[in-house]
Amino acid sequence: MPESILIPPAETSAGRRLPGDLAIWFFILAEMLAFAVFFAAYAFARASHVDEFNLYQQTLDRNLGALNTFLLITGSWFVVRAVQAAHKGKPSAIIASNILVGWLCGAGFLVVKVIEYAAKFGAGISMSTNTFYMFYISLTFFHFMHVILGMVILTVLWVQARKGVYGSHDAHGLESGAAYWHMVDLLWIVLFPLVYVMR
Repeated sequence: MPESILIPPAETSAGRRLPGDLAIWFFILAEMLAFAVFFAAYAFARASHVDEFNLYQQTLDRNLGALNTFLLITGSWFVVRAVQAAHKGKPSAIIASNILVGWLCGAGFLVVKVIEYAAKFGAGISMSTNTFYMFYISLTFFHFMHVILGMVILTVLWVQARKGVYGSHDAHGLESGAAYWHMVDLLWIVLFPLVYVMR
């Protein structure tokens, strides 16, 4: 047989490969499954306490929630730019600067959430106040911790990028970290309307 039949073109195989390491995708799937259980429990509890959830949902600051949505989406956009810059073989400084902006967006998210938590805790609200606040605090704090982990990953990527580790020759680690950060973004895109908006 001709060699071209036995070995697919490099472009085709590269175009079909899963970005990053397979292990990170198993981790992401496990994390998303954990959140899916949380979301299902929230939906079940809400269906049993519709009036209570509607009432206390109005005490949440949708503007801050929307701002955090904007910050995470913007952060993900810059992380995508970092991966694209690596694939195109652009200077490591460009890759690192995009990662840094993504990190700053994550930091902005955390600041906004701390402001929200401070307002609620300052008003004497806790997880034991009622069912809605129990879910609000536990769900958003679980996500909050994932944002922190994502920022730790971005910090490692930024340090590696500054060393010139990532480029057209190898962007595997960068892709893995970016995949995790996008998961954090996606989960908030589901969490925000579910907890803050939907009636």
